[in-house]
Amino acid sequence: MKVFLKTEDEIELMRKANQLVSMTLTELAKCIKPGISTLQLDKIAEEFIRDHGAIPTFKNFPNPFGSPFPASICTSVNDVVVHGIPSASTVLKDGDIISIDCGTLLDGFNGDSCYTFCVGEVAEEVRHLLRTTKESLYKGIEQAVAGNHLGDIGSSIQDYCEAQGYGIVRELTGHGIGREMHEPPQIPNYGRRGNGMFLKAGMCIAIEPMVTFGDKSVYMMPDRWTIRTRDGKPAAHFEHTMAIRKGKAEVLSSFDEIEKIEANL
Repeated sequence: MKVFLKTEDEIELMRKANQLVSMTLTELAKCIKPGISTLQLDKIAEEFIRDHGAIPTFKNFPNPFGSPFPASICTSVNDVVVHGIPSASTVLKDGDIISIDCGTLLDGFNGDSCYTFCVGEVAEEVRHLLRTTKESLYKGIEQAVAGNHLGDIGSSIQDYCEAQGYGIVRELTGHGIGREMHEPPQIPNYGRRGNGMFLKAGMCIAIEPMVTFGDKSVYMMPDRWTIRTRDGKPAAHFEHTMAIRKGKAEVLSSFDEIEKIEANL
């Protein structure tokens, strides 16, 4: 397994790709409301990404289990954990949550980030799941520094979420990222401190906790993409891309503008 360390120039290119992902998610945040379909959101995202000179990485992304991914973003509603396929028939309603995962390829490098949005008035117990999942992402980022191990990231996420009674999906992980969307190493959201690969400055990774309200068990739908919770309870998903540094990770994506929009709802 070869891990590609990035130069400062490459990290700067990755920052631009991730800034575009963040801008795209912000654009979608303005549109998320009851009555909009996930296919409409996909069209907004693709147009925005292409208008900014990039390619939506997920469009036609290969699938080891079946057909390539048919859309530009993943739209995962309620009990869908990841890889939800946008559809005209999936229309958001009051009380839903939707995780939107977005990737861009800009100037040869990839950006990747995900945010779980509330649609209208969402039950407080579900909002707590979202807050906990986002907080666990930052717990993981705190451990993503040169000299630590992969297990330090996963353990911090797992301990934080399981202490609040939530499940950590085992079958899906974060990943290295760079010229390819998915590069070594895998970044599990569970583990033991001091175990796993040694983290080095210049590594670029995407940390993405996928957390369930109930049991951690999931299953794949017949489309060979959509992953749902087995008990039908909701799941949340947040993701940042970052560069490993000494002392503190450098987060290349951002939720700042999304959170400003949420604060004004």
